[in-house]
Amino acid sequence: MTWTIPNILTVLRLLAAPLLPLAYYLLPHPAADWAAVLLFVGASATDWVDGYLARKWNQTSRFGAMLDPIADKAMVLIALLLVVALFDMPALLTLAATLIVFREVFVSGLREFLGARAGQLKVTKLAKWKTTVQMVALTVLLAHGIAMPALAQALGTGLLLIAAGLTLITGADYFAKAWPYLCDGDEK
Repeated sequence: MTWTIPNILTVLRLLAAPLLPLAYYLLPHPAADWAAVLLFVGASATDWVDGYLARKWNQTSRFGAMLDPIADKAMVLIALLLVVALFDMPALLTLAATLIVFREVFVSGLREFLGARAGQLKVTKLAKWKTTVQMVALTVLLAHGIAMPALAQALGTGLLLIAAGLTLITGADYFAKAWPYLCDGDEK
């Protein structure tokens, strides 16, 4: 593995994920909220930057292709756990987080099952929108302790519910695309 800037950014994003909850254990409010927001926004930005640079500089690698989705999922899943805990598990926020976690695990399982054929599950524009809405929602929810907590919780929860809806749609799309490969070799 070559340590290119895109790979370094991906590794940093992966390492930033467990720092989110750690900020709340080590820092008082609102410093913890600021630290979590800065970590999350910085990590979210590297999600776009590392891929852009890898393609632009012709530095794509198997290591980056393997680690990038792991870093993305680690950051999102840890942030979801954190916001659900921070808000004491309200029903709508917990439902949205549950749907997102389910889809992420399900699609990861599909990709694992498909192995070399996983390239058939290309990331769609709708999936990119889902990720964007998810990142904005989580940023708003993490920022709740900085200003206007009630508004941040309502807006963040609403956006996360939209992200959960997009999650279901894109998950169903991936499942439909994977279906022929899932049935491959089954007796009819």
